[in-house]
Amino acid sequence: MTFELAVGLRYVRARRRNRTGGGFISFISFVSMAGIALGVAALIVVLSVMNGFQEELRARILGVASHVQIQAFQGQLTDWPRYVDIATRRPDVVAAAPFVQEQAMFSLDSAVRGSVVRGIDPALEDKVADFAKHMKVGKLEDLKPGEFGVVLGIELARALGVQYGDKVTLIAPQGLVTPAAVLPRVKQFKVVGVFEAGMYEYDVGLALIHLQDAQTLYRLDGVSGVRLKLKDLFDARRVAMELGSVIPAEAYASDWTQSHANFFRAVQIEKRVMSIILSLIVAVAAFNIVSALVMAVQDKRADIAILRTLGASPRSVMGIFVIQGALMGMIGLGVGVTLGVLLAQNIDVVVPFIEQTFGIQFLAKDVYYISDLPSKLEWNDVSFVVAVAFVLTLVATLYPSWRASRINPAEALRYE
Repeated sequence: MTFELAVGLRYVRARRRNRTGGGFISFISFVSMAGIALGVAALIVVLSVMNGFQEELRARILGVASHVQIQAFQGQLTDWPRYVDIATRRPDVVAAAPFVQEQAMFSLDSAVRGSVVRGIDPALEDKVADFAKHMKVGKLEDLKPGEFGVVLGIELARALGVQYGDKVTLIAPQGLVTPAAVLPRVKQFKVVGVFEAGMYEYDVGLALIHLQDAQTLYRLDGVSGVRLKLKDLFDARRVAMELGSVIPAEAYASDWTQSHANFFRAVQIEKRVMSIILSLIVAVAAFNIVSALVMAVQDKRADIAILRTLGASPRSVMGIFVIQGALMGMIGLGVGVTLGVLLAQNIDVVVPFIEQTFGIQFLAKDVYYISDLPSKLEWNDVSFVVAVAFVLTLVATLYPSWRASRINPAEALRYE
């Protein structure tokens, strides 16, 4: 053990109370370490919750949307099996399903609501989306060609006041041209199911009908596009770019990162802002070490003078107090990382316990659509927090340590 490390460890372990306030200095050191621990733990927990929220949001969006879509620039894809064949030849494409997507209005009595109507093949759609998991009433297989059944989002069903088995009127914007006027195309559909995706955008504005019924209603020979599911959803951008170069020029490929970019960009920005804010909290706690070390240097003036008299260099004296401050920071950092990791990994237990104990609810389901606080611990985030906290702690030790190295032995011992 080097001389500087031995003395630095001795100063950290010191517990004596002396006339210059050694006990108070120990209290300030404890507060500094506790502040660093709390700041680091809070930063790890918040980043984990943001990661969990982002993953939950992604899962809910991709439970309804697709990883990659192939669509026509104008009109429809009449030769859609050709695009399915091109896409499914790739090893990274798991499944493909055609779809028709148009606008419509649903009415029942005096209630009228606009919606996106998606025509699907239930057997194929189940392979590219997770509607089956989100069904509250009925089954996706109840959509049969020619029977004109419809599956509504739960919020859309509530707004219309419909229940399972009711009939709603669908009004298509494409009208029928007659000598008298252009009349809207109207068709009655039977409600055969209700789904709840957990995303208000889909629950209030999406209705599913059978692919053939959609083609009949909107007088289409083809489909609006083809939806693809990939082995790895994070390869979507690359796959979409590669497909765009091999499919015919009349169509283009887009991925989920483009169609829902605003959602994930907002979450990412919020995560960065929270990281900056909580890093400032860690910085405040770390720079409390400055006051603790300044007071420690004042308390140890006689010790420093004696060490200098015995031959210790200014660099060695500075190293002693750098080690003392760094050890204080590392103790707080270690406690904070341990506490933060434990909380992040057990937040599904801690949060319900707090809610039951105090009779509160952090996330009301009718407001946020997420009743449980999600959490996903990523060790890259933990490494980032540890690095930032350690650098801030190390920087905080430099000035007091430099002050200690500049003490003149003769001046320090004059009144001793």
